[in-house]
Amino acid sequence: MPILLPANQPPDNFYAGGARISAFRSAAPCSSHQPEDWIPSTTCCNGRAGIGRSRLPDGTLLADAVATEPEKWLGPDHVAKYGADTKLLVKLLDAGQRLPVHAHPHVDWAARHLQRSHGKAEAWYILTPGPVWLGLREAIDAKDLLELVESERGSELLDRMHKIDVVPHQTVYVPPGTLHAIGEGIMVAEVQEPEDLSVLCEWRGFEIDGKKHGHLGLGFATALTAVDTRARTKDEVARLVTDGQVSESVLPAESQEYFVIERQQVKGIGHCRRGFAILIVLEGDAHLATKAGANLVLAKGSTVVIPFEDGDFTLEGNADVLIARPPQ
Repeated sequence: MPILLPANQPPDNFYAGGARISAFRSAAPCSSHQPEDWIPSTTCCNGRAGIGRSRLPDGTLLADAVATEPEKWLGPDHVAKYGADTKLLVKLLDAGQRLPVHAHPHVDWAARHLQRSHGKAEAWYILTPGPVWLGLREAIDAKDLLELVESERGSELLDRMHKIDVVPHQTVYVPPGTLHAIGEGIMVAEVQEPEDLSVLCEWRGFEIDGKKHGHLGLGFATALTAVDTRARTKDEVARLVTDGQVSESVLPAESQEYFVIERQQVKGIGHCRRGFAILIVLEGDAHLATKAGANLVLAKGSTVVIPFEDGDFTLEGNADVLIARPPQ
């Protein structure tokens, strides 16, 4: 049966935010540093064992449920290709302050240096407007990048990066290795590989010891080799941004090796294909029904995990929804 999940906001994050998530969910206020809602998560926060993973209503960790019955949750084709790995983490993210300039590694780099089975490609579905920074306008030499970061001058990278003013319903794909930052006041629905791996290039003004925790335990000389230091043209960056129109895939094609985001505007009855999925109601109200007889009442801010076993499902009502899925 599809499962309606409450907020899962790890406490004591290094950057501020969270109030917009509470408002979006019509939930009680959270603390000042709970800017991320991990929905539904089989992933732990880096260096914080157990924190970040979602529990089902019966108290079972979602990670354990998937490991126990992977074909029920993910389907036989997915399990044959990827095993009992959801390949997916979805978050709501509320930037209460500008996020630091940082990057996430590619899966090959993460396997070589960290023995991890994923990197961290990610994409943002924009919910509130503001600026983001994505990729370098000017290339930087690896030695210069290391000196800049180690001397705590990483904020200077913003002047070398493409700045984009985004508006609701646009999407932004962030390929692995790409330097990026989200501006203060922006809220996004983020879809990513299921890892928590970041290489920080700045940390002043944030509640983190970047010299200790900003390099994944590898030292910056090694960690910064995960960063793409080449310049991207304006057109190259523009191809990473879409208008988020209603579609079976609202993201650029190159992102689909990692994940898929669908958008549906339901007016009456909308039909949705079978498969492991995470659904977020952006606006409106709807009933979610499966052929097995499940029926959930959904409102703005509702988040649902839907197992493969539930088959095709329908949404009836008047609502704008996102559906995140693993790679096909």
